[in-house]
Amino acid sequence: MTVSRLSRVIPGLAALSLFSALFSAQCSAAPQAEVGVSPWGPKDEIGRLNLITEQSRAAIMARVNGSQAYDLAVDYYVGMPSWQAAGDPPYQMWMTHTPHGNVIADPMQVGEPMNRHVSYTGSAVSMYAHMGTHIDALNHFGLNGKIWNGFRADQHLGDRGWNVTGAEKLPPIVARGVLIDVAAAKGVDMLADNYRVTRADLQQALKAQQVSLEKGDVVLIRTGRMRDYEKAQAYMANPPGMSLDAAKFLVEEGGAMVVGADNLSFETFPSEVEGNYLPLHTYLLAMQGAPILELVNLEGLSRDRVYQFAFIGASLKFRGADAAPIRPIALPIR
Repeated sequence: MTVSRLSRVIPGLAALSLFSALFSAQCSAAPQAEVGVSPWGPKDEIGRLNLITEQSRAAIMARVNGSQAYDLAVDYYVGMPSWQAAGDPPYQMWMTHTPHGNVIADPMQVGEPMNRHVSYTGSAVSMYAHMGTHIDALNHFGLNGKIWNGFRADQHLGDRGWNVTGAEKLPPIVARGVLIDVAAAKGVDMLADNYRVTRADLQQALKAQQVSLEKGDVVLIRTGRMRDYEKAQAYMANPPGMSLDAAKFLVEEGGAMVVGADNLSFETFPSEVEGNYLPLHTYLLAMQGAPILELVNLEGLSRDRVYQFAFIGASLKFRGADAAPIRPIALPIR
């Protein structure tokens, strides 16, 4: 029984109390999801990125045709789309030094003639780690006080971040990349607000593209949302995203190593899983050890119908952090 239906039957607090009791009973009766235990051993901190091997890197690079390089990253700019619902800060950039300011302030104490001769520009930025094109580390979400491989927050999280699974542990990613262009397969520029991509949607798009998934792929889903990136409010409002069944298809059947999309949260809202407001993040990061790429610019690949490529990306090594910016590129393959 839903909250809205209860509210019609029993007004006010009585309905809320009854719903709370029913929900608590359901939670206590149903088995709780638990974090995954790594098949790569008790010290593993990178999860499915262990699928990268010397052989897999060499195999995909041997297929690069050199025709073009696609930049899959977005620009960072003041006013850019960003997650602020939980109180996280927006992107800020300010000048710390300007040529004309240095003439007046003379911060290096070199004198006015030198400052007029040698111009000096400096800047600083402040941002939430989950902004722009970025990769979620495995400590970003967990379950019941634990993250991937059973690492506990009360044992491994300090005032300067996690001492396990931090963004600095993510290795450079060199792997086969696959674009699944769901929007194009449905004949639209952009999926509708809050559209939840299904397993069938992914299978339909793959069939239309004549592409099959392979173990160790970096799989990127295009919803078309990137077309609104320069309009932050439109980009952020009611984004489409993946269903849990679609995510399970990618990892458990398709063998994906990393998954990503052109939206901000990979999943969409409201949650389809009772008792978990971000079920895809907990499933992928905490249970499967699969990093998530968000805000990936897939418009160029879609335009040129490039569905298979060498994916190359290395994120910034933010020690102990739960995410970091990444500048991925796609190189078409033979």
